[in-house]
Amino acid sequence: MQEVIISRNLLADVESVVERQAPDRLFVLVDETTREKCLPLLKNAHFIDGRMPEGDPLERGGAHIITIPPTDEAKTLETLASVWQQLGEQGATRHSMLLNLGGGMVTDLGGFAAATFKRGIVFANIPTTLLAMVDASVGGKTGINFRGLKNEIGSFCEAEAVIIATDFLRTLDAQNLRSGYAEMLKHGLISSLAETAELLAFDIFNVDYPALAELVDRSIKVKEHIVAEDPHEHGLRKALNLGHTVGHAFESFALESHRPVLHGFAVAWGLVCELYLSATRCGFPAALLHEVERFVNDVYGRYPLDCKHYDRLFELMTHDKKNEVGRINMTLLAAPGDVRINQVVSRDDIFEALDYYREN
Repeated sequence: MQEVIISRNLLADVESVVERQAPDRLFVLVDETTREKCLPLLKNAHFIDGRMPEGDPLERGGAHIITIPPTDEAKTLETLASVWQQLGEQGATRHSMLLNLGGGMVTDLGGFAAATFKRGIVFANIPTTLLAMVDASVGGKTGINFRGLKNEIGSFCEAEAVIIATDFLRTLDAQNLRSGYAEMLKHGLISSLAETAELLAFDIFNVDYPALAELVDRSIKVKEHIVAEDPHEHGLRKALNLGHTVGHAFESFALESHRPVLHGFAVAWGLVCELYLSATRCGFPAALLHEVERFVNDVYGRYPLDCKHYDRLFELMTHDKKNEVGRINMTLLAAPGDVRINQVVSRDDIFEALDYYREN
């Protein structure tokens, strides 16, 4: 199982992970945003600025920086191929190492690049967004979008380590902070009523960063526990898909409509729809559904949904990886912490949930 390090000294922790692997060459994958805002926090690391001590196993010239475009629109086969190409051109071998410094797009794509280059090289994730810290970089899922579908191509491959440095959260704009918070809310809902209540009470508009760091630590532990029990998503891990069947459909639809939305916003809207189905199908408390709905409306706004979009959204949901032939499977809740996986929902059920979302 991958090591998750809640870092109090970023440089020391990163250097320790790298030196433990003793790679022949080191590569750092960033996007254009994290190269500007986050890479400087590693500039004093000896493998970044080239100050190599005698006998250091790393390449004398320091790490090779690979830069890719930002945002989920760049999470493509073409970007992946460019990373493979740069690894090859810069002499990467099976004994090299890749550090993925960025948000979920970087850790997903970088993990997949490492998992497949020369049948696999070691990689570590240094997530720089809240979304990546609590979700994308932990758990071993890697991949890219394909044919307009979220994470359609990928593999399970755990990082050697995930180094969580909450100082990066201060580099985030409000939209990206809220995006990651949606995944934390999901973790609260699948964990307990107490966790859910605390997350709903947190003031995401006026962030107390030390308090947020504590919430992040607990959120990661929820996911770590689930992943340890079910690393390849055969059962319990499907709990982590709450909000994602509808959420991924919103996200893919927005992308193909050339109005992309942040992943967490789509998940938040998906949570409202799937908690509605949880209430009608599994007895989830209506009062808590309304409380979550108010929070989502206040923090994430509303997706401009029209009933003429329903057929396409349903079609996108049929591609969800949890599905079985001819059946859409959702993760629903009877109550916070009471997870019901593999709930078969019909086209009428989904249209009813979309009606609820649009009309309330």
